[in-house]
Amino acid sequence: MDSLETELERARALDESELADAIETIGFECTRCGACCKAESACGESGESDDEASDVAEGPSGKTEPAETDAEPHTATVFPDEIRQLQAAGEYDFRDVARPMPYGLADGPDGPEGETFEWALQTDDCGDCTFYAEDDDGTGACTVHGDRPLICRTYPFSVALGGTSQPMGEAVDEEGMVRAHECEGLGRDISRADAEELAAALKERAVRELTEAIGVRDNYRPVDQSAGQVVVYDSEGAKRPDGSPYE
Repeated sequence: MDSLETELERARALDESELADAIETIGFECTRCGACCKAESACGESGESDDEASDVAEGPSGKTEPAETDAEPHTATVFPDEIRQLQAAGEYDFRDVARPMPYGLADGPDGPEGETFEWALQTDDCGDCTFYAEDDDGTGACTVHGDRPLICRTYPFSVALGGTSQPMGEAVDEEGMVRAHECEGLGRDISRADAEELAAALKERAVRELTEAIGVRDNYRPVDQSAGQVVVYDSEGAKRPDGSPYE
């Protein structure tokens, strides 16, 4: 991979019209299935008995949720300023919005410990995005749709640049610089206007991801960790799980 600075210049030089062409060729329409907002397996699908599955607790939204689940939690990267934007939009506490990205953390005697380099959107007891909701018929919806992060605005697409993320695993289709990841909405007709809007957001996300990576690298100052501590190193420095900075 070239340097992050080189990849950032490539991201800034991306042609939005060409990205839109690629998105049109691949095709996409959101079906509101919610798969990109939920844990890999649903609550109650972790292999427990019927008696165990009936052991439920009431979540913050008032819906009944299993007390525990073995499902892999939903993970969606969120930038520090996006966290603040979501906080302001709904008067949320930091931990209502984000949690340390679990990659790099280990299970300690008192919970997760270690260091990580990203924030993820907060999840509920089922491992679903805390901002995800479903209608009675199972149709999914984002409760912060107008303020959703770039990773959500651009799913299921990414660009083929080093230093940028590939959501939901490896690409299942690609066209030019655009990669498409697993989603039942792929292959459907998309209007030119929607393709152009997606392309603009996709370019913005690539630039932001690389800018964040450079900031993490340049502002990295190791923190002396004690047992049971979690440290998140983002582009603004070392932080605690509640978003407060380490001095």
